[in-house]
Amino acid sequence: MGIPRFPDPAAAGTVDIRATPAETYRVISDPPTMIRFAEEAHRARWLGGAEAPAVGARFRGYNRNGLRRWSTTCRVTDADPGRRFAYEVAAALGIPISRWQYDIEPTADGCTVTETTWLRVPLWFVPVAILVTGVRDRAGTNNANITTTLHRLKAHLETAPAPGLSSG
Repeated sequence: MGIPRFPDPAAAGTVDIRATPAETYRVISDPPTMIRFAEEAHRARWLGGAEAPAVGARFRGYNRNGLRRWSTTCRVTDADPGRRFAYEVAAALGIPISRWQYDIEPTADGCTVTETTWLRVPLWFVPVAILVTGVRDRAGTNNANITTTLHRLKAHLETAPAPGLSSG
């Protein structure tokens, strides 16, 4: 099965966040938490006894677009605390779909997060993916969704109480 490896990202976005790289990584690398900020994905759970991000760990993502519902299986490829979290996405029968990557760079005020995705879907599967998801312009949709996700992540991290501090 010829799997194209598109060298250029299909979609990407960047945001500056007033939170430490470590705090930011803790949220980004926890799919069940990160899902709260996503637009299309609505649930995630670790698989095979995994409970934390580690290279090789897998999780299932549950997605929706209107009345359409589908799930994917994701395998963590990069788990570098405070720096990078990435995973490969596959559809049923292990058909490759995409790669998602979050890069975290420290700044004077916190960090910069870049979310990037590459398409990995075989060309023959594109019509099936459109039928299942209802999305014809995957790159455009992912660009819009990345913007939404990053702004929600920023709002969450910048309003979250600092670890170790208590009120009252």
